[in-house]
Amino acid sequence: MLKNTVKYFSLGAVFLATSITSLSSYAQSSVWQVSKGNDHIYIGGTVHILPPSEFPLPDEFSQAYKKSDSIVLETKLPDEGDTAFQMKMMQQVSYSGGKTIANKISAGTEKQLTEYLASLGMQLPMVEKFKPGFLMTMFAMLEAQRAQLSGEGVDIFYSKQAKNDKKAINYFESVEFQLDMIAKLGEGDEDRFIKSNLKQMKGFKEQFSGLLSAWRTGDEDKIYELGVKPMSEDPKTVKAMLTDRNQNWIPQIEAMFGDKDKEFVLVGVAHLVGDKSVLQLLEAKGYKVEKL
Repeated sequence: MLKNTVKYFSLGAVFLATSITSLSSYAQSSVWQVSKGNDHIYIGGTVHILPPSEFPLPDEFSQAYKKSDSIVLETKLPDEGDTAFQMKMMQQVSYSGGKTIANKISAGTEKQLTEYLASLGMQLPMVEKFKPGFLMTMFAMLEAQRAQLSGEGVDIFYSKQAKNDKKAINYFESVEFQLDMIAKLGEGDEDRFIKSNLKQMKGFKEQFSGLLSAWRTGDEDKIYELGVKPMSEDPKTVKAMLTDRNQNWIPQIEAMFGDKDKEFVLVGVAHLVGDKSVLQLLEAKGYKVEKL
């Protein structure tokens, strides 16, 4: 479970944003071409958990991949057999000094958490050492499995494809950066964070199924309605997982222009819609953004 949770922890970004500004109401994909003069790159919105039934991917993804010399992902995931990293991760996402999640939340929230865990066939002592961000990431993974909607996402698919095709793979962030981000989610606001996320888990199957359909057709309004709006009440988490990272990626994306190579950037779809999204920030800098 531990290594799978690392693999899927970026799912949280899909459910977070501040607002949506639709770039194209009639688009039929989640892949964009971003141009500056005669130069361009491709940017694709991904889902980090994707059931096998969602393959093959929309044609626009294949078109962008075939026309690109390299791909750019959010982070390089550690090898599944990297026990040293797994130990480091456990230390970072767990409380020390005898503290538990129960020390950070109210009795009422602890009761809700205990009842939710029971629905998964688990007990609080099994996970009480984990910090809230890691807990909720784990729960999203377990809910996807329970709904029979789990599987390797777009990022992993193209990572494997690029390796087979001997295409270069670059990354925006280190896995240590993402791990630190997850470990800090909900810090200082654990009670509200846990309650809010447990509420999201109640309708996970319906919400995530609808989100997959919206992603597949590039329906940004639906992505907002099902995946973003319910979490927009948490600006601190939105800032950490989305807006700050979007800003950090812009200089790296701009550096892709000016050479002969074509890049296919693949990041969680929530990074590509709404106020302060990657695409909006690029548009503000004068880049032309259009759907494939």
